[in-house]
Amino acid sequence: MRFDVLTLFPELFAPFMASGVTRRAYESKQVEVVLWNPRDFAQGNYKRVDDRPFGGGPGMVMMAEPLVACLDAALAARGAPAPVVLFSPIGEALRHEAVEHWSASEGAVLVCGRYEGIDQRFIDARVTHQVSLGDFVLSGGEIAAMALLDAVARLQPGVLGDEASHVQDSFNPALDGLLDCPHYTRPEQWNGQGVPAPLLSGHHAQIERWRRDQRLAITAARRPELIDAARAAGKLNKADEAALKKKL
Repeated sequence: MRFDVLTLFPELFAPFMASGVTRRAYESKQVEVVLWNPRDFAQGNYKRVDDRPFGGGPGMVMMAEPLVACLDAALAARGAPAPVVLFSPIGEALRHEAVEHWSASEGAVLVCGRYEGIDQRFIDARVTHQVSLGDFVLSGGEIAAMALLDAVARLQPGVLGDEASHVQDSFNPALDGLLDCPHYTRPEQWNGQGVPAPLLSGHHAQIERWRRDQRLAITAARRPELIDAARAAGKLNKADEAALKKKL
């Protein structure tokens, strides 16, 4: 798959793509990332990409013309139409289902806004999807783009050391959309605290029941709507419901 990223700060992506386990996806081109700077498509000696907002107010607004020229060049290089994603507070919250969708797709063009925003006419004319990381505002879309790229990259075959690693992630359908359970490693005793006995039992069924109960308890406490969704989908059995009642 290929992601073309429109950004005024392409240098931010170099260390990101060269670090951590997900670098395998970028090095192998399983997830190809091509960076485009709208400033390279701006007119005039100063290569201006922003201007003051009509109506007054603080900040600057990214101009439509350089963005359109940059986007057209990216799409031409791809050789085929592609979704155009803008990271925006009004976008749909990025969730596991969306990440799975993008991880199985041919990619997209990611638009990273800066300053006070982007000329709405560009958004109306060219953007097909808007995505948000949550109810807060970043200085630009680059961090959001990296978040999407990282989430997509780690789902690609061979990227993680253990193929089953991402199956145990929070929100994964394999866990019925629940949050993950706590994890422990050596030493067995640390700072006066031990490891929960079921994890030391060697009894696989007991271990899995403990993990399931922990997932249920944590999800019920932190994200009860995920319990409701799992219940509505018929994912909770009698043992699950009994475990939830114990925690009430």
